[in-house]
Amino acid sequence: MSGIFKAYDIRGVYPADINADIAEAIGRAYIEFTGAKKVVVGRDMRPHSQPLFEGLSRGMLAQGADVIDLGLCSTPMSYFANGTLKADGSVMITASHNPGEWNGFKLCRANAVPISGATGIMDIQKIAEAKSWKKCDRPGKLSSYDIAPEYGKFLRSFAKMDRKLKVVVDYANAMGLYEIAGITDLFDIVPLYDTLDGTFPNHEANPLHLATLDAIRAKVKEVGADFGAAFDGDADRCGFIDDRGEIIPMDLFTALIAQDILSNGPATILYDLRSSRAVPECIRENGGKAIQSRVGHAFIKAQMRENDAVFAGELSGHYYFKQNFTAESQGLAMIMLSNLICKKNKPLHELVQPLRKYFSSGEINSTVADVKPILDAIRKKYADGNMYELDGISSEYPNWWFNVRSSNTEPLLRLIVEADTRQLMEEKRDELLKLIRG
Repeated sequence: MSGIFKAYDIRGVYPADINADIAEAIGRAYIEFTGAKKVVVGRDMRPHSQPLFEGLSRGMLAQGADVIDLGLCSTPMSYFANGTLKADGSVMITASHNPGEWNGFKLCRANAVPISGATGIMDIQKIAEAKSWKKCDRPGKLSSYDIAPEYGKFLRSFAKMDRKLKVVVDYANAMGLYEIAGITDLFDIVPLYDTLDGTFPNHEANPLHLATLDAIRAKVKEVGADFGAAFDGDADRCGFIDDRGEIIPMDLFTALIAQDILSNGPATILYDLRSSRAVPECIRENGGKAIQSRVGHAFIKAQMRENDAVFAGELSGHYYFKQNFTAESQGLAMIMLSNLICKKNKPLHELVQPLRKYFSSGEINSTVADVKPILDAIRKKYADGNMYELDGISSEYPNWWFNVRSSNTEPLLRLIVEADTRQLMEEKRDELLKLIRG
């Protein structure tokens, strides 16, 4: 059982690593750890999400908790239900962008506060493995609730478009179909892969893998769409394509959304420390307060609450909104992008172009046996820059910067370099990679 408990969620291959019996133990352990009396549970379209729900809910009910079955929904919808229904916690049954044989659980406390490895997943693991839960005399009650109408109404309340934009949507046979079901009539949707299929027959549901975006890029150009939106498996991430079929870097998308949000007045916005310098510059130019955050949804959501931030964007395509209980909402991201296009009355590529002013390496992964001596060497070599260690090592210079950090989930060092010119970026990238890889 131990291998399925990760830094941010519980995830493994069904049924070898994770099955209904293990789900029952996790359900019992979750209630034992949190003390939750009312829990909302949603699930994705994978064929084994149903038996995992049955096992998980059986464990929760046995421990005396009431379970509200949301049925099929996106992960953002489960967060919305958690807060809207004033539950003590929520669980989303999904393996996100992982292949079809995988499944798992995303755990939250009340108000969609995530439970991570550092804040409870490992405690739940210990309870589940030891079966050290108290006996409960009175089982909980199971009920069902359709959150979709309220979520759709919530999303629609932010729409300020003066026309129907033509949008190509790649649903990846997954939960994006539910994420934007309540707002599709606001757009002229050109759908791709719009039938639920947990085997992902067309492509991996992961917009970070750029090859998965080939079909949507071609379709945007073919039909003359205003933009494209490509969802991941549980619809808590999305990749966006401009009207020319070009991929919008996910950090620059943060700056686009910030412009729509800040048109309503000053606010605090977080951006992850791998983001282009163009992002905080855009936030400040539009009257916002820009705060850098470390990587990972649990850290970002906590920092948003600490700073009363209204929005945060992450390089991986997670976009977080205070209005959705400080959690993701890709439907809201889609609406705010549309608001901006209509308000500025310009094609999307023209809105993105001013942000494309620096040259980035993108995130480069290196498998490393011993991280410490490499990080020590980097600290020494780049000590003359503005160095800080919010998440790994970052150092800033007048015309370039870098961040190198350890992966939270794999034996990797991740490097990103940005500079004013491509030549300088490539020079510094290669210089750092030589230190990292030897």
